[in-house]
Amino acid sequence: MPIAAASDCLPPERPFLPQSREDIRAYADLLRSDFEGYIADIQEYFRCLDAERQRAFQEAREVSEDYGRLVELLD
Repeated sequence: MPIAAASDCLPPERPFLPQSREDIRAYADLLRSDFEGYIADIQEYFRCLDAERQRAFQEAREVSEDYGRLVELLD
């Protein structure tokens, strides 16, 4: 499973909440759907960031090991 870079992790757009109580009631189903979609999308965004963090740590560990080998060879 390929892991995306952090730049590939796109945060979801924050849902709009009207100021007017009447508008909120009039569009309740649409607003509820937007908020539920946001919650699902933000969870996916967090998973993407977590995967990128894990990938970056692994890469940093490998680079440190490579650097150690380089230093040994140059001594």
